[in-house]
Amino acid sequence: MQNNFFTDISLNHYLVLSSILFVIGMAGVLLRRNVIVILMSIELMLNAVNISFIAFSKYTQNVDGQIMVFFVMTIAAAEAAVGLALAVTIFKRFKEVNIKFFEHLRG
Repeated sequence: MQNNFFTDISLNHYLVLSSILFVIGMAGVLLRRNVIVILMSIELMLNAVNISFIAFSKYTQNVDGQIMVFFVMTIAAAEAAVGLALAVTIFKRFKEVNIKFFEHLRG
Protein backbone atom coordinates (compact mmCIF):
# COMPACT_ATOMS: atom_id res chain seq x y z
CA MET A 1 0.00 0.00 0.00
CA GLN A 2 1.48 3.28 -1.16
CA ASN A 3 0.92 6.40 0.94
CA ASN A 4 0.83 9.40 -1.34
CA PHE A 5 1.28 12.79 0.35
CA PHE A 6 -0.89 14.61 -2.16
CA THR A 7 -3.91 12.41 -1.55
CA ASP A 8 -3.91 13.47 2.11
CA ILE A 9 -4.36 17.15 1.23
CA SER A 10 -8.03 18.11 1.19
CA LEU A 11 -9.90 21.15 -0.07
CA ASN A 12 -9.77 22.67 3.42
CA HIS A 13 -5.96 22.74 3.34
CA TYR A 14 -5.97 24.72 0.09
CA LEU A 15 -8.59 27.13 1.37
CA VAL A 16 -6.73 27.76 4.63
CA LEU A 17 -3.52 28.45 2.70
CA SER A 18 -5.40 30.75 0.34
CA SER A 19 -7.04 32.68 3.15
CA ILE A 20 -3.73 33.10 5.03
CA LEU A 21 -2.04 34.46 1.89
CA PHE A 22 -4.98 36.77 1.23
CA VAL A 23 -4.89 38.17 4.78
CA ILE A 24 -1.12 38.75 4.53
CA GLY A 25 -1.64 40.58 1.24
CA MET A 26 -4.48 42.67 2.66
CA ALA A 27 -2.36 43.60 5.67
CA GLY A 28 0.41 44.69 3.30
CA VAL A 29 -1.96 46.92 1.36
CA LEU A 30 -3.53 48.48 4.45
CA LEU A 31 -0.45 48.92 6.62
CA ARG A 32 2.40 49.76 4.25
CA ARG A 33 3.17 53.10 2.58
CA ASN A 34 5.66 51.93 -0.04
CA VAL A 35 4.20 51.63 -3.54
CA ILE A 36 6.28 48.59 -4.47
CA VAL A 37 5.22 46.71 -1.33
CA ILE A 38 1.58 47.60 -1.98
CA LEU A 39 1.82 46.27 -5.54
CA MET A 40 3.45 43.06 -4.31
CA SER A 41 0.70 42.68 -1.71
CA ILE A 42 -1.96 43.02 -4.40
CA GLU A 43 -0.16 40.34 -6.41
CA LEU A 44 -0.16 38.11 -3.33
CA MET A 45 -3.91 38.61 -2.93
CA LEU A 46 -4.51 37.71 -6.58
CA ASN A 47 -2.39 34.57 -6.22
CA ALA A 48 -4.41 33.58 -3.15
CA VAL A 49 -7.55 33.83 -5.27
CA ASN A 50 -5.85 31.69 -7.93
CA ILE A 51 -5.15 28.98 -5.35
CA SER A 52 -8.84 28.97 -4.42
CA PHE A 53 -9.90 28.74 -8.07
CA ILE A 54 -7.55 25.80 -8.70
CA ALA A 55 -8.63 24.03 -5.50
CA PHE A 56 -12.32 24.31 -6.32
CA SER A 57 -11.62 23.29 -9.90
CA LYS A 58 -9.84 20.16 -8.71
CA TYR A 59 -12.52 19.43 -6.11
CA THR A 60 -15.45 19.73 -8.56
CA GLN A 61 -13.57 18.17 -11.51
CA ASN A 62 -14.44 21.20 -13.64
CA VAL A 63 -11.97 23.25 -15.69
CA ASP A 64 -13.83 26.55 -15.31
CA GLY A 65 -11.70 27.53 -12.30
CA GLN A 66 -8.52 26.89 -14.23
CA ILE A 67 -9.77 29.06 -17.08
CA MET A 68 -10.52 31.85 -14.60
CA VAL A 69 -6.92 31.63 -13.35
CA PHE A 70 -5.68 32.65 -16.79
CA PHE A 71 -7.85 35.76 -16.71
CA VAL A 72 -6.70 36.65 -13.18
CA MET A 73 -3.07 36.18 -14.22
CA THR A 74 -3.62 38.49 -17.19
CA ILE A 75 -5.13 41.14 -14.93
CA ALA A 76 -2.24 40.73 -12.46
CA ALA A 77 0.35 41.19 -15.22
CA ALA A 78 -1.40 44.31 -16.50
CA GLU A 79 -1.71 45.69 -12.97
CA ALA A 80 1.99 45.14 -12.32
CA ALA A 81 3.03 46.78 -15.57
CA VAL A 82 0.80 49.84 -15.13
CA GLY A 83 1.59 50.16 -11.42
CA LEU A 84 5.33 50.00 -11.91
CA ALA A 85 5.15 52.44 -14.82
CA LEU A 86 3.24 54.90 -12.64
CA ALA A 87 5.71 54.45 -9.79
CA VAL A 88 8.69 55.09 -12.06
CA THR A 89 7.03 58.17 -13.57
CA ILE A 90 6.18 59.58 -10.13
CA PHE A 91 9.72 58.90 -8.92
CA LYS A 92 11.21 60.71 -11.94
CA ARG A 93 9.04 63.76 -11.34
CA PHE A 94 9.03 64.06 -7.53
CA LYS A 95 12.24 62.13 -6.62
CA GLU A 96 10.28 60.01 -4.12
CA VAL A 97 7.36 57.62 -4.10
CA ASN A 98 5.49 58.29 -0.87
CA ILE A 99 1.82 57.37 -0.64
CA LYS A 100 1.18 60.00 2.08
CA PHE A 101 2.07 62.79 -0.38
CA PHE A 102 -0.41 61.56 -3.00
CA GLU A 103 -3.40 61.10 -0.69
CA HIS A 104 -4.26 64.80 -0.95
CA LEU A 105 -4.31 64.99 -4.76
CA ARG A 106 -7.61 65.85 -6.39
CA GLY A 107 -8.49 64.43 -9.78
